[in-house]
Amino acid sequence: MKKFDKDRLLLAVAGPALALVSAFVLTMIVLAASGVDPIEPLRIMIQQAGFEDIQVLIVNQAGIYYLAALAVAIGFRMNLFNIGVDGQYRLAAMVSAVIGAAISLPGPLQIVLIVVVAMLTGAFWAGIAGILKAKRGVSEVVSTIMLNAIATSLIAWLILPKNLGVQPPGSNDLTTGDIPESAWFPALSLPGGDIYGFTFVAFALGIVYWFVLNRTRFGFDLRATGASESAAQASGVDAKKMIMTSMLISGAVAGLTGMPLLLGESHTYNLSFPLGVGFTGITVALLGRNSPVGILFSALLLAFIKQTSAGLDTAGYAQEIGTIMQGLIVIAVVVSYEIVRRYGIRRQQQKVGEELAAGHAIKTDKKEVAA
Repeated sequence: MKKFDKDRLLLAVAGPALALVSAFVLTMIVLAASGVDPIEPLRIMIQQAGFEDIQVLIVNQAGIYYLAALAVAIGFRMNLFNIGVDGQYRLAAMVSAVIGAAISLPGPLQIVLIVVVAMLTGAFWAGIAGILKAKRGVSEVVSTIMLNAIATSLIAWLILPKNLGVQPPGSNDLTTGDIPESAWFPALSLPGGDIYGFTFVAFALGIVYWFVLNRTRFGFDLRATGASESAAQASGVDAKKMIMTSMLISGAVAGLTGMPLLLGESHTYNLSFPLGVGFTGITVALLGRNSPVGILFSALLLAFIKQTSAGLDTAGYAQEIGTIMQGLIVIAVVVSYEIVRRYGIRRQQQKVGEELAAGHAIKTDKKEVAA
């Protein structure tokens, strides 16, 4: 058993390690083939990470990625692919920003109201896909992709000045109005800048995620249903109910993804609110293997790539190098995990064969002794 656990741990580490090494090697090959120095951009990125302000940006960005990845990971554990995190998070951020700007409550209550509205909005939008999956068998991949497009159009319509939006004087930007300063989430001030207070809430949710998944009956039912829906049903678990519940929880966590930025910096939803965070969350969850610790390191890595690559243009390099690295990480994750999975299966088959051979040898020896 100890040997098996050791092998399983090695296989768990081998996938991400192989993916990262492959991604960085492929990045250098692509840069070299393009006539660009493959080493200098990486050196600049590492040098950028030494500045305190960049470190603060990395931590803040990692908190946002962490929440998006947790939302994706909850679906993955249930064998559901929630691609709609990006639409759920943006719609939740906008609706909660509108409510936060329109309603005035004492500071803590205002924050709670904004957070609850964000969770309910995200859960509602993900719940549509959950109902379609549980009641009609519609693939959550298809439905969440369509819901992403609908969310984008709905936000564009709602943020118009004739509806819920506000156009600041002399600006082409559209916003939802400013949240009162009393509802700003407290931040941790450092020499390099302010770390969003909600970032620590994000990391705390990772602990909650681990506890619920590994130490509660609900977590066991979720993992069991994700592993085998028919087996879970045979043991008394309502698979359709688990699908709905996991999609609602995934959407609620997705709704929190915009809270670090909304409550910590922008204090409004506008046209420049980040796009694609939900899709990056998929990469983070895959690279972190749905583990809260693995997701944390993955979030920090992708945040490092995003924030440090932004300064490459000042050194004469395209900052899209960071985008290339992220894309190659996605490809490397898929390929490396499949390689490790196949190796793990062969290794298990080999061990079973060795154990059977050893058992046969023992029986043969006993027969010879008895004779």
